[in-house]
Amino acid sequence: MSGPVFAAKLPPLFDLAQTLDCGQAFRWKQSEENPGIWYGAAYGRVLYLRAAEDSLELSCSPEDLASVWQDYFDLDEDYARIRQELSGLSPVLKEAAAFAPGIRILRQEPWEALCSFIMSQNNNISRIKGLVGNFCRMFGEPIAGTDMYSFPTPQAAASLSEEDLAPLRSGYRAPYILDAARKVAGGEIDLRRVMDEPPGFGREELRKIKGVGPKVAECALLYGFHKTECFPLDVWMKRAMARLLPGMTPEDFGPNAGLAQQYIFHYSRMHPELFE
Repeated sequence: MSGPVFAAKLPPLFDLAQTLDCGQAFRWKQSEENPGIWYGAAYGRVLYLRAAEDSLELSCSPEDLASVWQDYFDLDEDYARIRQELSGLSPVLKEAAAFAPGIRILRQEPWEALCSFIMSQNNNISRIKGLVGNFCRMFGEPIAGTDMYSFPTPQAAASLSEEDLAPLRSGYRAPYILDAARKVAGGEIDLRRVMDEPPGFGREELRKIKGVGPKVAECALLYGFHKTECFPLDVWMKRAMARLLPGMTPEDFGPNAGLAQQYIFHYSRMHPELFE
């Protein structure tokens, strides 16, 4: 752990690996020296954390826990209740939820989530982490006392050109990143209003951005705006739904469809034999 350590009560159903390495956020890493420790950055802050028996150890002050990380990790939500409700919808979903019960839906900064999922298109998690990390290193601000960088603001990204982004090697995604930054920085896309309005509004607004289709918009809404009824669907998830839950639709999962999606996605990824 780096810096002063504050110990809080470990919430039930919170597994660091399942939550931080499931493909919803891309700035978290597991320590090579101590695999029990995870570290990353969000909202301009760096955090180290470790789950130890019934406590959660964090390299932050109680004030930062209350003002930033409590919300970020969705620690006030009753995931046991949600898991029970989802498990009652299907025996298969109950098994999937039991397989990875420690997944929580992070409350990420909206612009960071939107931009990260634009970069995520046709990429694996490892490469997305590399792209996001390099984007921060090249265009973000240093976070004092650390070797990490903040996520570049829309205003900073909007001032860039495709030539500036060339060393990032983001390929065809470069104009998408710039279009998103310019529309957000210029006020054409109002992220605060997307947060306040129902998901249908956000789906329409975000798809005004070049390169943002249904999957990217749904991911951004779920992970960046905490619209938990959103259910990202791609070819893989459509296949998983058809195989595991035939006849069911995302709407069947109700207000916590996003968590159901994570249970199904994780279960399917860990059981490839089901799709052979």
